[in-house]
Amino acid sequence: MAWAWAVWILLIAASFAAMEGFALATDRMTLSRFTWIASKRFPPLPFVVGLIVGFLACHFWWGGIVSFEPV
Repeated sequence: MAWAWAVWILLIAASFAAMEGFALATDRMTLSRFTWIASKRFPPLPFVVGLIVGFLACHFWWGGIVSFEPV
């Protein structure tokens, strides 16, 4: 199952790269431009995204009561 997660993450990264390449080649909206426009229309967006990313970072890498070593 570990390979499935690794492949899934790589496919997500590859899809971002493919969409950015397509957007740049066809002069369409890139992810950076979309993020800028969305932040302009909804100013709390960077804060909300930061909270979500921070929560996930703590969830995955903090450790807490459970050790990092797999059983």
